Amino acid sequence: QVQPVEFGGGLVQAGGSLRLSCRGFGFAFGRNAMGWFRQAPGKEREYVATIAGSGGSLFYADSVKGRFTISRDNSEKMVYLQMDRLEPEDTAVYYCALSVKPYTSSRPEAYDHWGQGAQVTVSS
Repeated sequence: QVQPVEFGGGLVQAGGSLRLSCRGFGFAFGRNAMGWFRQAPGKEREYVATIAGSGGSLFYADSVKGRFTISRDNSEKMVYLQMDRLEPEDTAVYYCALSVKPYTSSRPEAYDHWGQGAQVTVSS
């Protein structure tokens, strides 16, 4: 099954930065909204950020607003999550998700294809 592929996770100290990348697929990638979600051990999967297919609309969870930036390059079928001023509470497996629809959503049910996840660990 075709799925997005994340890369760029790792270990970083609190206050540091990481950039996650996600490679999408398909002939109409510019019509696919993309989202980033994360899941910490023992917790539910939670929404992080979302961007419309055109890149014209983007939204963030309150917990990351002002620290994380989502962007995309449709010509390369790539989506990025720049994470700055990382905190230990950001430690989680981060998932990239693709929707067959072009508009943004914070609901996991709105996404049709999920990557396998990338581990991000922030040490204090």
